[in-house]
Amino acid sequence: MSSSVPSALLAGFPPVLDRSTRVVILGSFPGAASLAADQYYAHPRNQFWRLLSAVLDDPITGLPYEQRLQRVLSHGIGLWDVIALCEREGSLDADIRRAQANDFALLRQQCRTLRRVCFNGKTSGKFAPQFADAGFETLVLPSSSPANAQLSFDEKLAQWKNIIL
Repeated sequence: MSSSVPSALLAGFPPVLDRSTRVVILGSFPGAASLAADQYYAHPRNQFWRLLSAVLDDPITGLPYEQRLQRVLSHGIGLWDVIALCEREGSLDADIRRAQANDFALLRQQCRTLRRVCFNGKTSGKFAPQFADAGFETLVLPSSSPANAQLSFDEKLAQWKNIIL
């Protein structure tokens, strides 16, 4: 049932970056569980933290959220999403409407050492050409989302290992 009154736009999270960020992983937009928890990749079945822990050979999955973020930054990796604002019910990228992109100039300003931009899934991967045109190495990864069940964890991990410079 649709309403004639437009829904309020949902707002994503600020970037997790610092001056030593060499690689940034861009998702599409936080899912409902992440928005509710106010944390990147908070859905318990999302494999993001498990994949990153394996790639970095660092047991970050058991850490409190703020410590996870600090540990990821210590490895030169930043996090953000391609979409700043959107309308969406649920968590599926296919349901995103009225999307507004983040201002990616911030990446150049805050991350002078940024070399590689990785995209967590095909939705965010649609932005890869604009980053490649700006001179960054780009890598579109299989989504860590529980909705992406085509690949096993190990198959995803084999591709995710390529984020490391």
